[in-house]
Amino acid sequence: MGCFLSTSKDTGGNRRRPGNIGEVSVYVPGLRIPKPVDFSQSLGDNLSKNMVERLSALRTRIVVMAAQEGPTITRTRRKSATQHGGSTLADLHQALEDYLPVLLGLVKDGSQLQYKVQFVWVNQEDEAEETAIANAWYEVLSVLHLMAMLSLSQANLLLLPRTSADGYQPKVSEESRRASVDIFLKAAGYLDCAVRHVLPQMSPELRRELPVDLAEGDLRALCLQALGQGVDIQLGMAIDSTKATLAVKRRLACEMVKYWQQAQDNIMNLPLANGWGEKHKLFVKWKYFEAKAAAYYYHGLILDEGNTEKFHGMAVAALQAADEYFKESKKACEAFNAAPPLSRNPPLWGTMKYLSEKIPKDTSSKVRINRDLYSYEKIMETAPTLPDFALALKPDEFQLPPVHPSWTDENMNRGQAGANQPEGDRG
Repeated sequence: MGCFLSTSKDTGGNRRRPGNIGEVSVYVPGLRIPKPVDFSQSLGDNLSKNMVERLSALRTRIVVMAAQEGPTITRTRRKSATQHGGSTLADLHQALEDYLPVLLGLVKDGSQLQYKVQFVWVNQEDEAEETAIANAWYEVLSVLHLMAMLSLSQANLLLLPRTSADGYQPKVSEESRRASVDIFLKAAGYLDCAVRHVLPQMSPELRRELPVDLAEGDLRALCLQALGQGVDIQLGMAIDSTKATLAVKRRLACEMVKYWQQAQDNIMNLPLANGWGEKHKLFVKWKYFEAKAAAYYYHGLILDEGNTEKFHGMAVAALQAADEYFKESKKACEAFNAAPPLSRNPPLWGTMKYLSEKIPKDTSSKVRINRDLYSYEKIMETAPTLPDFALALKPDEFQLPPVHPSWTDENMNRGQAGANQPEGDRG
């Protein structure tokens, strides 16, 4: 149920895309922006004035903040503190958290109120500029998506290298790296909740009307992207650790491949458009190639510890595959940065800083050494199969909050009003 309206052309500049989003460690495919709705017109006959005003105030706060900051949040600059002392990201996130329990009162117990309000949001990855749907579950889904995008934006800011106090190369602190993993899991939790608990509340007809930004495949891809980037951070910390073995690093790299492979599978056939969506596909492709390069590199090092001609041959093939995927990742990175909106790489750090030095060097030396021992035919024509590990990193268990207590008072008051109504006037 619910009526749908999509505007296909960019008519009035509601969907604003910056020409350049600066440095990108974590890609955020734009922020969907809510447009104003009139709760009093659609709910005035069904709810008390206090409840209508509460819904209006909470949502208007989000509309104003998102309209002002949405187009700039995706640009990579440290957010200046607001007058309340927090960042723009944190304030907008808090506004969404405050709104969600009150919003959920519209859908509680299958209430018909969920169909009364037509909610309008500006899309980023869909061809249609905006989508209006008279269903409160669409609003819940949009809120969770925005919460996840704000989290990814926050992770991106944490993972941009900063010049250290000692004047050495820009780097990302261990504290920021650990904090980013927690944020990635939180973002994945919002998206996982959207897929498992919100989408099933919608009819097949309604789900077909959703913009591609909220399609199940896009939500799953973003969730997997968050998990994949979380593992990337873990691998970087393992590389820096003297205690982490080659086996641990290989396992993390192989898990990273699976996350990005699944993200690619989910996003590949979606009709992503409007710059943000096309760039999104290129980001996933780039990170998938990087993950394959890392996995084959560590797999090759472990195979090279074997003492047989077969193991040495497989090691060389794996390292050659790592080198090829590394070269492909650089091409994919260039394509990603060149796609609008333009972007650039931050200074290399973490996993890829290490591997960009080690892969070409180790591949070159192993191939040169083994070329004298084995003929080209004996070196495997295709790379050996990567080990298959169970995925360890899971989304946070995010659950929709309880309906706000104000709805209890609302329902009691409505019940009393009905009881006090003259019998002939009850409908």
